[in-house]
Amino acid sequence: MNAPTRIKSMLDVRGQFPGVGDWHYLDSAATAQKPQAVIDAIAQAYGPEYATVHRGIYQRSSTMTARYEAARGAAASLIGGQAEETVFTRGATEAINLVARALPRAGRTRVLLSALEHHSNIVPWQLAGYAVDVVPLTGDGRIDLDAAAEIISDDHRVVAFAHVSNVLGAVLDARRAADIAHSKGALLLLDGCQAVPRLPVDVAALGCDFYAFSGHKLYGPTGIGCLWGRAELLDTLPPWQGGGSMIDRVTFEETTYLDAPQRFEAGTPHIVGAIGLHAAIDWAQDLSMDAIHAHECALVAETREALRGLGGVTLYGPDDSAGIVSFNVDGVHPHDTATILDDAGVAVRAGHHCAQPLMDRLGVAATARASFAAHSDSSDVAALVRGVEQVKRIFAR
Repeated sequence: MNAPTRIKSMLDVRGQFPGVGDWHYLDSAATAQKPQAVIDAIAQAYGPEYATVHRGIYQRSSTMTARYEAARGAAASLIGGQAEETVFTRGATEAINLVARALPRAGRTRVLLSALEHHSNIVPWQLAGYAVDVVPLTGDGRIDLDAAAEIISDDHRVVAFAHVSNVLGAVLDARRAADIAHSKGALLLLDGCQAVPRLPVDVAALGCDFYAFSGHKLYGPTGIGCLWGRAELLDTLPPWQGGGSMIDRVTFEETTYLDAPQRFEAGTPHIVGAIGLHAAIDWAQDLSMDAIHAHECALVAETREALRGLGGVTLYGPDDSAGIVSFNVDGVHPHDTATILDDAGVAVRAGHHCAQPLMDRLGVAATARASFAAHSDSSDVAALVRGVEQVKRIFAR
């Protein structure tokens, strides 16, 4: 077996992550570990700086309101949008549900999805009563946009695709997807959960109409995420939850509502979540998303070469996948693989990854998945490879 090519890590930030240390954490696609800067920002916001937002006249509340809205601006700027187009949600799941439930359908009843979508980009459309059509994948695991152009019809209200697959790491040609959607007057929603932590994103350049992402995959806290939508589209969406903070005037006879984005943010928001997300965005942008992407691409290339060199390992997805490598050791259930790797101090995800239709199309029940982050380095790849070699030894026949 040839030794894998060693690619020097481009980033050296492991020491900023107190949850990592010597642990080989390769499950960032599920949730990212947090740098100390984010942890400190959250602790400070819950401590001496804490107050409610949008309601208090006193100074600390005013200050926290300004910080909360500054976080909205940072989240919008991260993806090339505007603050007034950016709704805070509990995460990408809620963001997609919001669009599925609130978007006026204009007489159209169908949604076009792909075979690699996360359940969070399938189930909301089903619950909202859309008929689902599915675009197949290319041989290397990308959304087949040639097929999408053939399938789309005047009955499709929305095309909803993952910008980056959470299983295969395949990066969508989003600009072409937008052109295909718009050719039939449909709207393009992108699930950006795996893209925003890994790639530079510019919604204007992508040409999408809605973009959803979660904070906890972007080194921020859980329970916070964003829906970006073109301003003229958000203005057509009615409120989908009612309560405080989203109203203009309430009487028992009639209620009127605030403009977007506040119209979609009923109740006391996740104030500290927004502060933590802002800290995470600042931290990632200080490194630059280009640098994070290049770093993860180098580690993916190193990993795929090393695992392929072992033999008896099946790799899924394209070679240029973004930060994610899904694989199976031939003849071994991925849960067993993950258990043995855990004993070796390597954390990978094993299962269907909330993408059961994709597993069906791959012809497997589950896969093991290694996913990288800014703190990952070649020591993680080496530990993963040693662990897989141990799996092969244990299950040798």
